[in-house]
Amino acid sequence: MSLKPAVGSQDHVQGDDSASIEIVEYGDYQCPHCGNAYPIVKEIQETFGDQIRFVFRNFPLSESHEYAFSAALAAEAAALQDKFWEMHDALYENQSRMDDDLFEELAIQIGLDIEQFRKDFESANLEQRIEFDFESGIRSGVNGTPSFYVNGEKFDGGVTDLYQLLKESTE
Repeated sequence: MSLKPAVGSQDHVQGDDSASIEIVEYGDYQCPHCGNAYPIVKEIQETFGDQIRFVFRNFPLSESHEYAFSAALAAEAAALQDKFWEMHDALYENQSRMDDDLFEELAIQIGLDIEQFRKDFESANLEQRIEFDFESGIRSGVNGTPSFYVNGEKFDGGVTDLYQLLKESTE
């Protein structure tokens, strides 16, 4: 399966447009597998540096994870203050204590304007944004989290397999 739509200006991207390897993750901030993948993705980024362009799309599995959608809202609200990646990292790093109180605490920690954060957190636009990511995941064949796409094609395997593949392909 291929990625639909392709990565564009609406996406959260780390890395250079000219990177040779584009990795898109569909993730859920409360999913334990995504939590386990998070440090490995960081390691991939550190190891391969400029060769990697990393994209994160929301795929909250709300039926299984009570706080997944709220966590995605928190990340999107932070994005409106140019702090998406700070919130993304903070959510994964505090995954074990995820509850309704955590989002504001992290917003304060990463230096967001808290009144603006509260307002944005309630915004219907952000809900639509998350639903757009989720629907693009379904169209792209995502059937669980985390799901990875490498250069537009679905990667069938976990993040450890992905790391191994990248190491082999760049040796």
